[in-house]
Amino acid sequence: MKQNYKLLLSYDGSRYFGFERQKDQELTIQGKLEAVLTAMPRNDTDRVETFSAGRTDAGVHARGMCCHVFLDTDFSEEEIQNYCNHYLPEDIAVHSLKKASERFHARYLATGKIYRYSCHTGKNKEVFERKYLYHLEEEPDIAAMQKAAEFLIGEKDFKSFCGNPKMKKSTVRKIFNIDIKKNGSVLRFYFHGSGFLQYQIRIMVGTLLEVGFHKRKAEEVEEILLAKDRTRAGYTAPAKGLCLMKVEYD
Repeated sequence: MKQNYKLLLSYDGSRYFGFERQKDQELTIQGKLEAVLTAMPRNDTDRVETFSAGRTDAGVHARGMCCHVFLDTDFSEEEIQNYCNHYLPEDIAVHSLKKASERFHARYLATGKIYRYSCHTGKNKEVFERKYLYHLEEEPDIAAMQKAAEFLIGEKDFKSFCGNPKMKKSTVRKIFNIDIKKNGSVLRFYFHGSGFLQYQIRIMVGTLLEVGFHKRKAEEVEEILLAKDRTRAGYTAPAKGLCLMKVEYD
């Protein structure tokens, strides 16, 4: 009898073409995970299909991606987790696996997500963390960026910040909070919202950095939202600085 399991994943997305399984592309997080689970001994499911809380893009990382999967196996939770971590590549890890109710759905029951975008500031490049930090040679104005970020908080139409020009579904999303912190040479943006559009966070970061470098005023962010036009917002910041930190459930 199939049992539903809830998994929490961490992964370094540097070499992957995003989380979602792709027909002609083996290098995806979901593809690797499903291949390992399908090959697991004492698994009576012909083809394992996982369901995730979201789909991170190529090059984006995660510390707390949530998935669920139905398995017909007599392996214990610990044995399934150990098997996954033994056979998954070193840049993907299952750091939690527990039985879940039949109705648990990683995507539809998620109530919030927390993402972090990380930058390194200064003339000297960061060598060892370069795959996870977007390098900025100058110091942006944090106060100006935080002021601009206030216009993004709340339930709003983020069409101007959507990277998918063919998006047919609603582009309305709710952002609970945006926090910008600096610790030494590392600058981090924290985005807490109900959910996010494709490239939305990276476009918001690019726009906020333009404010931080005084290429546009903080008040322009409100005008960008009202325009509902992608060309009015800033550039798309590189994928490597983005990390999904947590998926929230009630």
